[in-house]
Amino acid sequence: MQCRKGCGACCIAPSINQPFFGMPDGKKAGMRCVHLSNENLCQLFGDPRRPQCCESFTAELDFCGESFEQALDILRLLEAATF
Repeated sequence: MQCRKGCGACCIAPSINQPFFGMPDGKKAGMRCVHLSNENLCQLFGDPRRPQCCESFTAELDFCGESFEQALDILRLLEAATF
Protein backbone atom coordinates (compact mmCIF):
# COMPACT_ATOMS: atom_id res chain seq x y z
CA MET A 1 0.00 0.00 0.00
CA GLN A 2 1.19 3.51 -0.78
CA CYS A 3 0.80 6.28 1.80
CA ARG A 4 -2.14 8.54 1.06
CA LYS A 5 -0.54 11.84 0.17
CA GLY A 6 -1.62 14.45 2.70
CA CYS A 7 -2.84 11.99 5.34
CA GLY A 8 -0.30 12.45 8.15
CA ALA A 9 -2.24 10.41 10.73
CA CYS A 10 0.97 8.52 11.60
CA CYS A 11 2.56 11.90 12.41
CA ILE A 12 -0.24 12.82 14.81
CA ALA A 13 -1.66 9.79 16.65
CA PRO A 14 1.40 7.99 18.06
CA SER A 15 3.76 9.19 20.73
CA ILE A 16 7.52 9.27 20.26
CA ASN A 17 9.19 8.78 23.61
CA GLN A 18 12.69 9.82 22.60
CA PRO A 19 14.09 13.20 21.67
CA PHE A 20 14.54 13.91 17.99
CA PHE A 21 15.41 16.85 15.76
CA GLY A 22 13.07 19.73 16.51
CA MET A 23 11.31 17.92 19.37
CA PRO A 24 13.80 17.56 22.22
CA ASP A 25 11.14 16.15 24.56
CA GLY A 26 9.74 13.71 22.01
CA LYS A 27 6.10 13.89 20.92
CA LYS A 28 2.94 13.16 22.90
CA ALA A 29 0.20 11.05 21.37
CA GLY A 30 -2.29 13.22 19.48
CA MET A 31 0.19 16.06 19.01
CA ARG A 32 1.15 17.06 15.48
CA CYS A 33 4.83 16.54 14.76
CA VAL A 34 6.55 19.89 14.18
CA HIS A 35 7.79 18.48 10.87
CA LEU A 36 4.30 17.80 9.53
CA SER A 37 3.55 20.47 6.93
CA ASN A 38 0.22 22.26 6.54
CA GLU A 39 -0.42 19.81 3.68
CA ASN A 40 0.17 16.88 6.11
CA LEU A 41 3.44 15.86 4.48
CA CYS A 42 6.56 14.86 6.43
CA GLN A 43 9.22 17.50 5.98
CA LEU A 44 11.90 15.06 7.21
CA PHE A 45 11.08 12.32 4.68
CA GLY A 46 14.42 11.05 3.37
CA ASP A 47 16.35 13.12 5.94
CA PRO A 48 18.71 11.23 8.28
CA ARG A 49 17.30 13.29 11.19
CA ARG A 50 13.93 11.58 10.77
CA PRO A 51 13.23 9.33 13.80
CA GLN A 52 13.84 5.62 13.26
CA CYS A 53 10.29 4.77 14.34
CA CYS A 54 8.97 6.98 11.54
CA GLU A 55 11.45 5.61 9.04
CA SER A 56 10.41 2.03 9.79
CA PHE A 57 6.63 2.65 9.68
CA THR A 58 5.02 1.02 6.66
CA ALA A 59 1.62 2.04 5.39
CA GLU A 60 -0.77 -0.92 5.54
CA LEU A 61 -4.54 -1.12 5.24
CA ASP A 62 -4.72 -2.50 8.80
CA PHE A 63 -3.15 0.72 10.12
CA CYS A 64 -4.29 3.25 7.56
CA GLY A 65 -7.87 2.24 6.83
CA GLU A 66 -9.68 3.83 3.93
CA SER A 67 -9.33 7.49 4.95
CA PHE A 68 -7.44 9.94 7.16
CA GLU A 69 -10.21 9.70 9.77
CA GLN A 70 -10.03 5.90 9.86
CA ALA A 71 -6.23 5.97 10.05
CA LEU A 72 -6.35 8.42 12.95
CA ASP A 73 -8.91 6.27 14.80
CA ILE A 74 -6.95 3.04 14.23
CA LEU A 75 -3.62 4.56 15.25
CA ARG A 76 -5.16 6.19 18.34
CA LEU A 77 -6.55 2.81 19.42
CA LEU A 78 -3.18 1.13 18.86
CA GLU A 79 -1.42 3.87 20.80
CA ALA A 80 -3.83 3.50 23.72
CA ALA A 81 -3.42 -0.29 23.68
CA THR A 82 0.36 -0.03 23.99
CA PHE A 83 0.32 2.05 27.17
